[in-house]
Amino acid sequence: MIKTVLKNPIYWSDIPDVDVIRVGNAYYMVSTSMHSMPGCPIMKSENLADWEIIGYVYDQLEDNDAHNLIDGKGIYGKGSWAASLRYHKGTFYVCFSSNDSRKFYIYQTNDIESGNWKRSTIDGIYHDPALLFDEGRVFVIYGCGHIRITELTEDVTAVKEGGINQLLLETETEGIGLRCEGCHAYKINGQYYLIFIEWPTVGNRRRRQICYRSNNLLGEYERKIIFDDDMGYHNKGIAQGAIFNTPNEEWYAMLFQDHDAVGRIPYILPVKWEDGWPMIGINGKAPEEIEINLPPTQSKPLVISDDFDYMENKLQLNWQWNHNPDNDLWSVIKRPGFLRLETGYIADSILRARNTLTQRTEGPYCTGITSMDMSNMKIGDHAGLVALQNTFGTVGVAVENDGKYVIATVNDGNGGEEVVEKHLIEDDLLFVKIKFNFEDSKDIATFYYSGNGQDWIEIGSPLKMKYTLDHFMGYRIGLFNYATKEIGGYVDFDYFHYEKE
Repeated sequence: MIKTVLKNPIYWSDIPDVDVIRVGNAYYMVSTSMHSMPGCPIMKSENLADWEIIGYVYDQLEDNDAHNLIDGKGIYGKGSWAASLRYHKGTFYVCFSSNDSRKFYIYQTNDIESGNWKRSTIDGIYHDPALLFDEGRVFVIYGCGHIRITELTEDVTAVKEGGINQLLLETETEGIGLRCEGCHAYKINGQYYLIFIEWPTVGNRRRRQICYRSNNLLGEYERKIIFDDDMGYHNKGIAQGAIFNTPNEEWYAMLFQDHDAVGRIPYILPVKWEDGWPMIGINGKAPEEIEINLPPTQSKPLVISDDFDYMENKLQLNWQWNHNPDNDLWSVIKRPGFLRLETGYIADSILRARNTLTQRTEGPYCTGITSMDMSNMKIGDHAGLVALQNTFGTVGVAVENDGKYVIATVNDGNGGEEVVEKHLIEDDLLFVKIKFNFEDSKDIATFYYSGNGQDWIEIGSPLKMKYTLDHFMGYRIGLFNYATKEIGGYVDFDYFHYEKE
């Protein structure tokens, strides 16, 4: 068999809180998407190296002011967190909690690649949940430090009346800053394995992977550190994720690492069973490269260029909106070959602007470019490209009483925008560009504009990007248009061109 050579990280991009399963010869992955919509991306691979986005669990999680980014409300850093993905007797399940709605969501489908997901909700927070199917019963195991177990109904839609609902175990406290969380639960060869992360304040003082195991579901549980390595990157531990096997019974783990502004990036690591423990890595280390006994496949990009040449008003799966979009205010068919973003709400900042269309960024370097037809903008409108996190930067055009200005802005520290440079322009066509540098956490975004798409002029000052927990997401690049005075204007984006180095 021709083997696949896998290089770590598999993506230098924000794919956090991963869970992975194998069904037959296919591997499926879910990850956190928080305030990006559609949410809970499902990715597929046949060899663990080449992954493709095949769909999302939901188009929108809730329909309210916060999810719709209306009246100053939002769900930054909330939405869906740390989903559990499982397959049982022909059905796929995804479950997670949301800190804004304070609900536990359970979705299920018979067709993970093209089917519809049935939704159920349970009141309350089940923090970082893990679904476990065990001899006709269903459990969710969850919590931070105080790990609880709750039994669900057989159809996995509600808490089972009279079922198990109790504290399962209390994890270590001495020398620990962040106690065990991020549970992944398995029953393997008759034993129960609960895999967590924790963050000690002693020793290496970095996130590490912990395993608890028991012969009985309700314990008692033994404990072992099964992985503690940073791959030489600023003492940022690679941890939290899933273990799974291949059809040849070779075992692997997918974990992630905090990588500052670009986000939390995934690694595939070998697993070796030693005395009944799933020990991760090679001699405890994360390898930069491994050979996997699975055939090579066609690699597909995580972030794409797009000429907006669509036959129907449906975008490629690589795109996600910042919060729920207003689907009446965007189109790729009103003017064929262009993305049209219309204004329908008044906003004072990109962070409060609806219908910002985003993709991930990638390290070590990447660049996004767009071309804008601005002839139908109104006074007060602001449109362009954004490097999106709480500490954001934009480059684009703002329309004022005396004309159109090419403009660069940054977050003023209070959620608003501060203009750092602007120049009056005459034409209705403008090209703008953002270059990202994530190498060794330099985390710099630089902004440019052009009148012809060839001769570029830097504008403003480089943005020092910061990963902040109020957004809890790596930087995204986005196309935006919003009104500050009156609605009804629009911008046509001719294309989005993307390059990764």
